[in-house]
Amino acid sequence: MTAAPARKSRQGRRARLQAQSAAAPASPAGFTRGIPYYNFLDEQSLCRLEAQADWLLEEIGIRFQGDEQALQRWREAGADVQGDIVHLPTGLARHLCKTAPTEFTQLARNPERNVRLGGRHGVFAPAYGSPFVRCAEKGRRYGSLEDFHNFVKLTYLSPWLHHGGGVVCEPCDIPVNKRHLDMIYAHLRYSDKPFLGAITLKNRAEESIEMCRIAFGAEVMEHHCVVMGNVNTNSPLVVDKVASEAMAAYAAANQGMIIVPFILGGAMGPVTTAAGLAQSLAEAMTCVAYTQLVRPGAPAVLGSFLSSMSLKSGAPTFGMPEPVMSNYAYGQLARRLGVPTRFGGALTASKLPDAQAAYESADSLQSTMLGGANYILHSAGWLESGLVMGYEKFILDVDRLGYMQRILVGMASDDNALARDAYREVPVGKHFLGCGHTMANYKTAFYDAQLSNSESFEQWTEEGAEDAVVRANKKWRRMLADYVPPELDPGIDEALQEYIAKTKSSRADAWY
Repeated sequence: MTAAPARKSRQGRRARLQAQSAAAPASPAGFTRGIPYYNFLDEQSLCRLEAQADWLLEEIGIRFQGDEQALQRWREAGADVQGDIVHLPTGLARHLCKTAPTEFTQLARNPERNVRLGGRHGVFAPAYGSPFVRCAEKGRRYGSLEDFHNFVKLTYLSPWLHHGGGVVCEPCDIPVNKRHLDMIYAHLRYSDKPFLGAITLKNRAEESIEMCRIAFGAEVMEHHCVVMGNVNTNSPLVVDKVASEAMAAYAAANQGMIIVPFILGGAMGPVTTAAGLAQSLAEAMTCVAYTQLVRPGAPAVLGSFLSSMSLKSGAPTFGMPEPVMSNYAYGQLARRLGVPTRFGGALTASKLPDAQAAYESADSLQSTMLGGANYILHSAGWLESGLVMGYEKFILDVDRLGYMQRILVGMASDDNALARDAYREVPVGKHFLGCGHTMANYKTAFYDAQLSNSESFEQWTEEGAEDAVVRANKKWRRMLADYVPPELDPGIDEALQEYIAKTKSSRADAWY
């Protein structure tokens, strides 16, 4: 007697899921925080960390390796340069950071997707830099240009990812010295969200910027940020020429630069979390200051990537209490400096989208959110300590990002939220299922987790007893099958392809 209603329920659910995946959902242009920050450290602890960073810069110094122009800029700014090690008087880096914008906008090809970074504004972006990809059918393999295109498209289709990121996976079938051209083109052609450019050599940074000039116009770029680069310092306390030249290229063009020390406690910095935090602040603050030497007012983001490690094997560990604490504390340090910040993400050392991946990613992302990061890279897809971009992990992470954004926005307490009309309509002791307030709000009252299954055991069994990975696999395949690219001006498209062809023909393939 109950088979027909159950079958009708299942059919309705399938129809709803198909409708949800039929087109690119409307994406919010980032999030605006409506909840307080979680302040983990007291004033005394923060002052000690800042004093430690100042001590490192003045007494130990930071090496700007192989970049004489950078060293000359520091000499002219008043730093004590000994060989290639720059010693900054206490307060110099902090003073230079004052010209970096507290908030700035990165334009997208679609103006409705412009994002605001800094203050209470932020974005989620997918994982970055993985040489391998993984999916349920093919397992772990080197990434290809096809995979890169897929992840750009999936990011475009994902409403809770506000930013396209950059190297969503390495297209390892394209020569190393040419693949950045294909990646920038893919971001411009297959998405209209903002994105990151190349940074691995000076000419690759400059060519990324030039492709953006073709797409956005030189005059627009002179006054607005349309592309950002993301560089790591070579911790401990080294900025190599690749990083310093990329910073200079983006800053000179008035484009954004995200600077991120990557410190494994006990390897690229002391084993204690406090020392790692101070070192990260010193390195990142120096690099933000350097962008301001190149061009005062250039957008810059203070980043940090602190991880604990297994002292038995040397492998990084994620979702552990020490990196989680550093996320809370780093947000406080960045807010005191007055610049946008980047840290955290959905990080895990797990090889598969399993329980370990779920709890490590959740703990890492929750602390990122409460700590107050503005630019959250590695928000979706990260597996195996960043070596792998996972298709199913990507989809599962994106679903949780919607949950995170719902919390970040905060809870309404207006007249509608307090629902007095509902109480007037519904007699005491009766249910609210069909009342006017419920009917007016039911679509938005609760977050709809598309990858979670909350049906009865019998319904779940009849529909195939699918676990979350199977559901995620079907989801990303539906999304790609239904993908429709955003419009791109044919003249711009032609100019981009001509630039790519000309640039590629000017050099031989290199695979290193």
